[in-house]
Amino acid sequence: MLGEYRIVGRRTSEIAASVEAGVASGELPPGSLLPPMRELAGVLGVNPNTVAAAYRTLRERGVIETDGRRGSRVRSRPSSTPREALRMAVPAGVRDIAQGNPDVALLPPLDGALAAAARRHEQAPTLYGADPVAPDLARLARAGFDADGVPPGPVAVTSGALDAIERVLTAHLRPGDAVAVEDPGWGGALDLVPALGLRIQPVAVDDDGPRPDAVARALAAGARALVVTSRAQNPTGAAVSAERAAELRELLSRHPGVLLVEDDHGNGIVDLPLHPLGGVGRHWVLIRSTAKAYGPDLRLAVLTGDEVTLDRVRGRQRLGPGWVSRLLQYAVAELWSSHAVDRVAVARAYAQRRDALVEALRERGVRAHGRSGLNVWVPVADETVVVTRLLAAGWGVAAGAVFRVETGPGVRLTVSQLDVADVPVLADAVAAAVRPGVAGGRGD
Repeated sequence: MLGEYRIVGRRTSEIAASVEAGVASGELPPGSLLPPMRELAGVLGVNPNTVAAAYRTLRERGVIETDGRRGSRVRSRPSSTPREALRMAVPAGVRDIAQGNPDVALLPPLDGALAAAARRHEQAPTLYGADPVAPDLARLARAGFDADGVPPGPVAVTSGALDAIERVLTAHLRPGDAVAVEDPGWGGALDLVPALGLRIQPVAVDDDGPRPDAVARALAAGARALVVTSRAQNPTGAAVSAERAAELRELLSRHPGVLLVEDDHGNGIVDLPLHPLGGVGRHWVLIRSTAKAYGPDLRLAVLTGDEVTLDRVRGRQRLGPGWVSRLLQYAVAELWSSHAVDRVAVARAYAQRRDALVEALRERGVRAHGRSGLNVWVPVADETVVVTRLLAAGWGVAAGAVFRVETGPGVRLTVSQLDVADVPVLADAVAAAVRPGVAGGRGD
């Protein structure tokens, strides 16, 4: 079961530390089956509850996973190893379209907004006891939510979308609960859920968002939360359509106790309307990050939702960081109020590149997805082969393993580093990598 490795310890912390040491050293490789709790308790001469507590600690840390009667095993990849770290290094001289970053040429300058924030701080420094959300930022955020039909609710501010998702999930769920997550989906969310000791229920996605049949299966299997990307889904570019939103809202209305988390990180870079799902059940949030439209280093997201959830999020935040810097909040409010980003122009720039690539691949007989946002998803038979061939052809792309749980293999291409003139060359390379037997990479 464990080979030569021996778990030691008398206390919960010691037993957990012993297992973690074995995982870190490689003596407990991924997939290693741990002894049943009563068996290990007998070997160590401790109460079974002590071993149970150690295993619970390890699950919460994302070191092991438990599957009912099949027992507890070392996770295939510890939660401390983010999926981003598993990406293949892109050699010098290769065009890197794997990173998922926005086009820096489309990001606004920040000097004016930061200077304005500094002036406001000089006039009225933020001190302990101040409202954690700057009133003008809350007003602008709420106005944006209202314009897109998001149900009424208070506003909170977090250090990015993933921080918001973590705070919302932990406000309602406990280790062992299941969370329905898009598959393929954002690697950050796929890492976060098990790191919190929660279980992933994968939900298949098509161009219109999470498939209702897949969501229904996940909820029937006991998922207590559903995480949905509203637009610019990473990696497929899916966007929840009006018809799909109606289907999902009807489905969620039959599960009012399910927590809904909507991530609208594409706000500001897409030209498709938002079709919010919130307000059907008791607990919901919608999150908007500034990362894609204003720059990844501007670590700020705004969220709204039901009163209970937002109260829990803000209350727990007060016990940790307290608040997100008012300087950042002032800067974002200045960027929003001054219309520093021409959202129509930015959305058009990304759409031109993305649509051109999807169409060029279609012409070459390669199926691709990319309805909105920065990315194009290409299903393939073998990710490693395709990634390797594209590297040899001078293109670095992201292997789909970073983004998927049960869905079939694929590769992600980020269009933000492309010019439209690059598209035919890239499409030829992808077609040749996916269908090497076709001369020139083109379809019949």
